[in-house]
Amino acid sequence: MNNTTKAADRTADAFGPDVQETSSQHPAMRLLLTNEFGLIALILVFAVLFTLLNPGFVSKFSLFAMGRTAAVNIMIGFSMMVVIITGGLNLSVGSIGVCAAMAAGWLMQSLGLPWYLSLVGGLGVGGALGALNGIVIVRSGLHSFIITLASMSIFFGVMIFLTHAGSFREIAPEVVAPGRMKFFGVISPLLLITFVVAGLLSVLFRFTATGRQMLAVGASPQAAELSGIRVQRMTVWCHALSGVLAGVAGLMLVSRTGAAIPSMAGQLGQDWLLPAFLGPVLGGTLLTGGRASVLGTLLGAFLVTMLTTGLLLLQIAAFWVQTYLGLLLLVAVLMDLLRRSYLARKKLV
Repeated sequence: MNNTTKAADRTADAFGPDVQETSSQHPAMRLLLTNEFGLIALILVFAVLFTLLNPGFVSKFSLFAMGRTAAVNIMIGFSMMVVIITGGLNLSVGSIGVCAAMAAGWLMQSLGLPWYLSLVGGLGVGGALGALNGIVIVRSGLHSFIITLASMSIFFGVMIFLTHAGSFREIAPEVVAPGRMKFFGVISPLLLITFVVAGLLSVLFRFTATGRQMLAVGASPQAAELSGIRVQRMTVWCHALSGVLAGVAGLMLVSRTGAAIPSMAGQLGQDWLLPAFLGPVLGGTLLTGGRASVLGTLLGAFLVTMLTTGLLLLQIAAFWVQTYLGLLLLVAVLMDLLRRSYLARKKLV
């Protein structure tokens, strides 16, 4: 086994629980202590609770709308997750997503390019902006929090200047169709796209050398460097991938609304920040880097979407919903600290 593989092996698998193989003699306990199991339990509990309080929660329209919203929230969570695994952050996910969507809209409406080339162009813009973040981070040596906080405003401001804050509404029917189609009257194609992306990310982190190197960089940059991994290159690749995923989320919103709108992610893209953090953190992705939980991020983002939908159906004011979600993020971080402390005391990790 080479040094690169050894460094990568110190990280957990994409779908794996936090508990390591040393606790294999307690498989049931190991399963119960995973983020994924806890999230599934919470989803079931809240699903029953909201159904009892408002039977309309499980109507076909509600389930379709919730799945369509969840698809975007999950993709936003993936966009943040692939940067968090390096121990960094990307506060510009919203700005990048909007820029990618606006670029695709401009290519379709102003240049008249075919829809598929426009989508590729939009994703290319997202990947380029993400890579630019990564390059500035590795060249400057500054923390990604500072760089992406600045680029969040820069990207959004340049986009507003270039587009004159206008919208692109001449979107090809092929792009709009997935946002409005229904399978079996309930399932949105956007949700299926998200599942495909989740599968690809799982393969990346579990079965490819590049994915394992990304995880190794987050687990210990110094050890990864000594093992022959080009840490700076992996950092740039992670940010580029984050930009592409943010672009996918932006294009999903275009499919839902039928237009590319500068305000689709809020001012400076700030409306995406809470979902971006909630999905990965609830799912068990370590803020210190070194572990990605694709399934956990998917479940965490779905739980957030379910809570938001259920609370709004109960006619809870939108500002209170944001308050509850913020508290949920804080509680999730504290609970994760307590859980890890318990596992350490029991020598299960």
